[in-house]
Amino acid sequence: MIVLDGHSLTLKELIKIAENKVSVSIAADNKKAIDQASKYISQVVKNKKPIYGINTGFGHFSQTMIDNEKLEDLQTNLLLSHACGVGKMLPETVVRAMMALRINALIQGFSGIRYQTIKQLLLLLNKNITPVVYEQGSLGASGDLALLSHMSLPLLGMGEVIYQNKIIKAETAYQHLGLEPLPKLYPKEGLSLINGTQGMSAIGGLALNEAFKLLNLANLALTLTMEALEGLTSAYDEKVQQLRKQDGQIAVAKQLRTLLKGSVYATKYSKEKVQDAYSLRCGPQVHGASLGVFWHVKEIVENEFNAVTDNPLVFIAEDEVISAGNFHGQPLALAFDYLAIAVSELANISERRIERLVNPQLNNGLPPFLTKHSGLNSGFMIVQYTAASLVSENKSLSHPASVDSIPSSANQEDHVSMGSISARKARDIIENTRKVIAMELLTACQALDFKGIEGAGKIAQQTHRLIRTKIPFIANDEALYPHLQKIEKLLLDDNFYSTLFKGVDLIE
Repeated sequence: MIVLDGHSLTLKELIKIAENKVSVSIAADNKKAIDQASKYISQVVKNKKPIYGINTGFGHFSQTMIDNEKLEDLQTNLLLSHACGVGKMLPETVVRAMMALRINALIQGFSGIRYQTIKQLLLLLNKNITPVVYEQGSLGASGDLALLSHMSLPLLGMGEVIYQNKIIKAETAYQHLGLEPLPKLYPKEGLSLINGTQGMSAIGGLALNEAFKLLNLANLALTLTMEALEGLTSAYDEKVQQLRKQDGQIAVAKQLRTLLKGSVYATKYSKEKVQDAYSLRCGPQVHGASLGVFWHVKEIVENEFNAVTDNPLVFIAEDEVISAGNFHGQPLALAFDYLAIAVSELANISERRIERLVNPQLNNGLPPFLTKHSGLNSGFMIVQYTAASLVSENKSLSHPASVDSIPSSANQEDHVSMGSISARKARDIIENTRKVIAMELLTACQALDFKGIEGAGKIAQQTHRLIRTKIPFIANDEALYPHLQKIEKLLLDDNFYSTLFKGVDLIE
């Protein structure tokens, strides 16, 4: 059970809620603030003071006053009209993260939503009733309106949900469980549910978690390539890293030294050369720079996990309702664009190492393209082509979305963040990069088969053995795509990932 209090939710806890379906509760101390804020909104309605989204229209219609008897219809209409998402469905894991994040924001008591309404969202989360949410349609200000509207409709028994791996109407899910939807929304509740950054936070937060895994896998792939090419470990010496004073570089070099421990192939000095190519020698600097970005983005997203991103905001002590802009996703948009670039670089340098493994002019005497009968067989030639294609695609995806604002709502909302696009692009780059790193691991294993695995360090031998239990040495040309699909699937398996790094401290 994870207890949400609005202030302490971490990325690790969010992953447990989203992926492991850990149950969630609301801290008892939060109820008082929630109740006070919702009562305050009720009083505001009675006083008929014009306040945005409570008794006015939305966006361009912010100057249109709504009669009190129609305020509940206003909130339902908001959800219906804003549920305008298109494209693919978001994975259940992402939607569960959205739900948890929205609950965590609302329970702080600055939104004016009733405790009962928040509990309804919590009920869906804990009963594994996941709203169907489409991933495209958010401008990232005012928050992720389209995405969160799809998330919120099932509270009223509207829209569609995923339940027991089937897409069904929300009302059907309630009937199946003997539960009831909310009969209506009170003033401001629809706006409170959808005016926030939880869509981009969920997509980007889960992507960031995968980025940390990729960083560890990229380090592992680098060390296998170092073994195969007899790289020089002197470049990873701790004294060198300390002079640079970059924490990411220091952490990566430390892990690389652990991964290479006991190697006969990758040693500190060599009679054959004095230094390696950059893709080997500068691993700590390049991988470490990406790690520094991951840490930076983690700080931003964990702040956002515990932020109030609603509008307007209710300040009871000051007797104020303030219209402001906490829904604007710019901090996340910039962070996820940065994340996309940092992950893309892991693929860039990995592809260069694949090239060194297969190129007979660079691979330290290994067979051309890692095949016995070169010419008759093409070996791993096209693996490098595919990696190059993915790297090139990543470069296109790395163009920042955050600089590409388009005005909306008759220019009332004249600057937006496009943060959900930034998050989705980062996610897509991560998926491509996982494929590239999987290719490097498979290529390095093929190289070590030719070289002889017995001279490699303990971790390299362990990695080679684990991969070879699933994917064989390629003696003659055969279709490689099933093997590429299999190793990518293995890298997505948490148990396999943990086994790969048995005895190694993971970088998080």
